[in-house]
Amino acid sequence: MQIELSETLKTTYKEAAKNLKGSARRKFMAGIVASMGYGGISYCARELGWDPKTMQKGRQELESGIDFPDATHNQGRKRVEESLPRLLEDMQSILDGQSQTDATFRSQRLYTRLSVREVREQLIAQKGYTDEKLPRDEVLRQRINGLGYKLKAVKKNQPKKKSLRPMPSSSS
Repeated sequence: MQIELSETLKTTYKEAAKNLKGSARRKFMAGIVASMGYGGISYCARELGWDPKTMQKGRQELESGIDFPDATHNQGRKRVEESLPRLLEDMQSILDGQSQTDATFRSQRLYTRLSVREVREQLIAQKGYTDEKLPRDEVLRQRINGLGYKLKAVKKNQPKKKSLRPMPSSSS
């Protein structure tokens, strides 16, 4: 026999599940589903918006008594610095020789004449990296900016023009 939940009870269950994390959340969901009997998983998926796979995993945790680990440490892509630990140091050594400070001295940023493509080529030629091992140009650009370099041609500091004074010959 199927149990119908009131709107208040549905809201309470949703909030309780939202406030729990990991195995405790899955076990809570599985307990609700078990109390509903046959068809509880599909009912909770439809009415409460819970994922059926999560409820199944919670049921398995309740039956076995073993909490399954959440693989949060495996989520996302690893940073390039983990696979190439010397990359930032090597990039900085290449950029240091080709950079200069802001001509107006208004910022601490260093400007470099090298493009990302040239940095890539020098990493391959000077530091022994391979093109396949190096990350995409966008990642290199982000790391260059993170090191404090601006990929921009350095403009010469131009003197300010003197203000125009009316000349005696230009009187109207």
